[in-house]
Amino acid sequence: MNRTSLGISILSLLAVAVLYILYFTGNEKEVPEEVKKPVKENNGLNIAFVKADSVILNYDLAQDLHDEFTRKQEAYTNEYATKRSSFEKDAAAFQEKLNRGGFLTEQRAIQERDRLVTREQEIMQLDQDLSTRLAEIQNANNNRLLDSLISYLNTLNKSRQYDYVLNGGQILIGDEASNITAEVLQAMNERYHKEIEGN
Repeated sequence: MNRTSLGISILSLLAVAVLYILYFTGNEKEVPEEVKKPVKENNGLNIAFVKADSVILNYDLAQDLHDEFTRKQEAYTNEYATKRSSFEKDAAAFQEKLNRGGFLTEQRAIQERDRLVTREQEIMQLDQDLSTRLAEIQNANNNRLLDSLISYLNTLNKSRQYDYVLNGGQILIGDEASNITAEVLQAMNERYHKEIEGN
């Protein structure tokens, strides 16, 4: 169930390592002069950045979605564990009965074995179905959080008229005056709580 999270973590770690290497091993002489100029001086662009990972981490909606996801994950895990445990008890009882010759006929033993094999396949399918459902929920949650952030930034940009709002997670060096993360987070949390109170 955690393969996706592990994959994302590994990719993020690799990306940071590559950026670290590029930044500290870069040759100053090879950097074109126009790249060295601050962004604001280039054509008078109005640029801001938001540390999206920080916003998502501290956004109350994200915490609520995480809590809901965790409850569903626990319920799914318990459902699977209960069925798996019941199957394992029945399989052990079957093996014990088979070992002591408790079946009247070989045909009856084969029927019971086939029934257990079918149950095991159903349990394996359940595990796959539950994992798929959890991945779908996680994906829907991520899309909802991203949509909420983009929606707020679009609203904010009507008055601020930024040329670009960048993801600060990719910015190694930048003017902190352009960092609107705290403002965005506070406004998004206020908006979210108003929505909750309105329902």
